[in-house]
Amino acid sequence: MKDVVPLAKASDTSVFGSKAVGLGDALRDGLPVPPGIALAGPVVEAVAGEDQHAIAKVAKALRKLRGPFAVRSSAIDEDGKDASFAGQHLTLLNVPTAAEVPGALREVWWSANSDSAITYRQRVGLFTRPSVGVVIQSLLDPESAGVMFTQNPITGADERVIEASWGLGEAVVAGLVIPDHYRLDRTGQVLERKPGRKSIAIRTLATGGTFEEEVLADRVEQPCLDDDQVAELSRLAARCDEVYGAARDVEWAFADGTLYLLQCRAMTTGPSHKKDAEPEPATGDPAEALERVPLFAGLDRREVEQIARLFKVRRFAEGETVVMEGSGGAAFFLIDSGAATISIRGAERGTLEPGDYFGEIALIDEGTRMATITASGDLVCFGLTFWEFRPLVHDNGAIAWKLLQSMAKMLRDAQQGDAPLGSPNVDLPQADQT
Repeated sequence: MKDVVPLAKASDTSVFGSKAVGLGDALRDGLPVPPGIALAGPVVEAVAGEDQHAIAKVAKALRKLRGPFAVRSSAIDEDGKDASFAGQHLTLLNVPTAAEVPGALREVWWSANSDSAITYRQRVGLFTRPSVGVVIQSLLDPESAGVMFTQNPITGADERVIEASWGLGEAVVAGLVIPDHYRLDRTGQVLERKPGRKSIAIRTLATGGTFEEEVLADRVEQPCLDDDQVAELSRLAARCDEVYGAARDVEWAFADGTLYLLQCRAMTTGPSHKKDAEPEPATGDPAEALERVPLFAGLDRREVEQIARLFKVRRFAEGETVVMEGSGGAAFFLIDSGAATISIRGAERGTLEPGDYFGEIALIDEGTRMATITASGDLVCFGLTFWEFRPLVHDNGAIAWKLLQSMAKMLRDAQQGDAPLGSPNVDLPQADQT
């Protein structure tokens, strides 16, 4: 079997991964998918290792595609019904030329071999060496995009749920905006229509990559879909049910007036058998919470919002350890809802509640955790990792300088005994408590 094929010929998940084969199925059934190619895992690994034969093979296949390109992971065990690697494996949008694709493939391969991806594999029982297939497609420049669920992901109701925003759909997937929200019954009848607040749109740069474009004020709350487009999405949902089966998570885009299917995978969330086991949604604003953290006290609102956009929601069940005393630290957490207990050497030392935070110094020094934090009930946090925070600070001298000034003030206050250095509610002297 060939290891570099047009998407329409990708049919073996053990070779090309579920994402590539899913898109291949869509093309074979006449669904509107942007043109692309599928790469088998060994080819991707060879390119990551700078094998010139593999690089030449990929370059030859790319001659039939128009750039710029979207380069998406399609690992062999990715996005199955029991686990989703969303957020673990990398997608690179707007790779400008074929010559830059090998570098993008190398980054995708490393993302599947990162500490976070390996930790996730251990947690879901997939601790094997990843085989990282990849999908390369011509990149769209959409007017609007987003996600659609063919079954309500919260209630399990037999209805469609659509979330939409301006520009590329990553604004919705990454939680950078409050998207327009629609609920439809299976006939396409709109049950609920709620405009969002879409203050930014993800757009492509001519030099590669993407940027956050501010949306004009009169379009922030303007719906980005008209009735005909909502009806098209309803028909696409029905076709996805026919081709793939029920309960699908669909990514889509409208470009030049045409609806495209970007991805269709099994939903990994659904209704709980127990009503009280449904996950608690995040309702707070990380930007507002950040302004109360001494490390970020010197930043203006725009700078705080830049950092807040990097946060990802993380949930912990009752009794689950959030951080472990003595372990390496590389993440900072803000509590949105629920509570947690603090213990040091087995002795309980305090509690944390909504609005509290811990681990901020780990964003800078990756230091050892000095306490154990345990969820005392269902706990919802906003989390930010060192690896996401560092590039922002590295590329923004103004933010870096203000953080340095805040650190100096915190150190001075701690030395004078005016305030502890680090997070609240943890009685530890002059150290990052978690």
